[in-house]
Amino acid sequence: MQQALFAFCMILLTVISFLVMTRLYNRFSFSFFIPVLTATTLIIILLVILHIPYESYMKGGQWINSLLGPAVVALAYPLYKQRRFLMTHLFTILGGVLIGATSGMVSVTILAKLFGINHPLILSIIPKSLTTPVAIEVAKGLGGDASMAVIGVMIAGIFGVVTAPMIFKLTRVNSSIGRGVALGSASHAIGTSKAGEYGELAFSMSSVTMTLCAIIGSLLGPFIVWLFHI
Repeated sequence: MQQALFAFCMILLTVISFLVMTRLYNRFSFSFFIPVLTATTLIIILLVILHIPYESYMKGGQWINSLLGPAVVALAYPLYKQRRFLMTHLFTILGGVLIGATSGMVSVTILAKLFGINHPLILSIIPKSLTTPVAIEVAKGLGGDASMAVIGVMIAGIFGVVTAPMIFKLTRVNSSIGRGVALGSASHAIGTSKAGEYGELAFSMSSVTMTLCAIIGSLLGPFIVWLFHI
């Protein structure tokens, strides 16, 4: 009973932190105030102050974590609503997805090798631009560490969302397709959430991009490992 109550408190802590930071973001709308970043930071600070181990927190956090898969599946709805538009621009979208998925995995591999990062870590961060459930499985399949894969996914998602507005402005990317594909391929689910701020079409483009990147990335991962002799 005590463990169940503690788990409920951890769920409540997570939900309240996210809601509070969402209100903060809605009021100020600065990129670095995105709820995923600020709520995560707040929870870490609280866990440190209250001396709560991560394992204890995850007694409740695992229930929220288990909803990640269904949340990704739920993105099928906006795709269905935009199905005619998707078919009309199919080759444009597929081309952008292929370039985004390939450049994301190749670039991180090259940079990791240049900085002398050890092989297990490289194998863990190769799928950093894929959505978390897929990235974990790809990292495991390549021989990497699932926990490091999750960290890579979080960093890629947050960095992409924070820098996206500036990059869009500098490169004059104003189309919903361009913004959606960019955010979906570089920042997966976190980017898709950000894409929603640019309209339903951008959100749909990011959703389909994230899904296709997960498929393409699963196939590209082993090839990149072979190509770079990791």
